[in-house]
Amino acid sequence: MDLIFASNNKHKIKEINNILGNSFRLLSLSDVNIDEDIAENETTLEGNALAKARYVHEATGMDVFADDTGLEVEALGGRPGVHSARFAGENKNSDANIDKLLLLLEGKSNRNARFRTVIALILNGTEYLFEGIVNGSIIDEKRGSQGFGYDPVFIPENRGLTFAEMDLDAKNRISHRARAFEKLRAFLVQKEIPEK
Repeated sequence: MDLIFASNNKHKIKEINNILGNSFRLLSLSDVNIDEDIAENETTLEGNALAKARYVHEATGMDVFADDTGLEVEALGGRPGVHSARFAGENKNSDANIDKLLLLLEGKSNRNARFRTVIALILNGTEYLFEGIVNGSIIDEKRGSQGFGYDPVFIPENRGLTFAEMDLDAKNRISHRARAFEKLRAFLVQKEIPEK
């Protein structure tokens, strides 16, 4: 079945293709001629994911899912959270975001954090939400060159490597995004969606 993933982020699309497997043909926003940045002005991850999915569904009439992910740091009261991508400014610069995060955590002993992904699916006109969480901690310097975003400073619980030091398969077995998308995949498979 064809499913639009409301993203043009090549890293994310590669990750999700890896998780969903061959049962689905994943279309990006550019595949359906949506080139504009969809606004993410909501105050929650759920709100942003739903807003993006609704926008694409209204524009195309097709089944679609969208996600939003936030890094929630205990010592910062859950920040950056919904503002993770733009933590250091509107240009979504990962290095600047990490630098700001590490500066705010300087001298703090509590380095607990979690990544949380929320997926909004619109399937046959009905909305569904799925969530994936991975707990871990923030280290004080970047390590690794894989992944994207905050991956170089986040070590998942009971692991010695940052997400950026893991290969894609290893990350996909444990990541927040993988957990949310596995719930989505299981849901889609058991739905036995009729061909349109």
